[in-house]
Amino acid sequence: MLEITVLQITDVKILRPRHFGDNRGLFFESYNAERWQAAGIDAAFVQDNDSYSKDKGTVRGLHFQTPPFAQSKLVRVIRGAVLDVVVDIRKGSPTYGQHVAVELSAEGGEQLFVPHGFAHGFCTLEPETYVIYKVDAHYSPAHDAGIRWNDPALGIDWPVKPEAAVLSAKDLVHPPFADIVSPFEF
Repeated sequence: MLEITVLQITDVKILRPRHFGDNRGLFFESYNAERWQAAGIDAAFVQDNDSYSKDKGTVRGLHFQTPPFAQSKLVRVIRGAVLDVVVDIRKGSPTYGQHVAVELSAEGGEQLFVPHGFAHGFCTLEPETYVIYKVDAHYSPAHDAGIRWNDPALGIDWPVKPEAAVLSAKDLVHPPFADIVSPFEF
């Protein structure tokens, strides 16, 4: 059983696999190709990525890869919690430039599906947060791109002030949304 929540940007979905618990703990299928395809997710995942952040307030993003290495992602938290943000960068989309923000936590067990044509990032809500995600294209440095995480034009209500955010050198220099040339069409 798989519970699916379609968000305000309908191509972005939250998935909650059914958990089976007993006196030992719990069991669930974190991924099942048939069930995910039945939910409208037919990404052929080729790589698993792990992201550990030691500090609360660590921001990763907003990232995307350009074609032919565009990536769909299936994201979940296995320790801690994040505010996960997805921005529509598909030219011609009625939600172009809009975002959805959802909390994902290890305790909640939810997963977030991010399709091609979206920038993705998150901010840790707890220290020692561990995020894992599947992608349907391999990482390509030549196709790696991003948007400034705190661009006011996006209106994202991040749970950390810019001066307190922990960022990589790369994420500090991403361009604002108005300066990206999106290769994605709706």
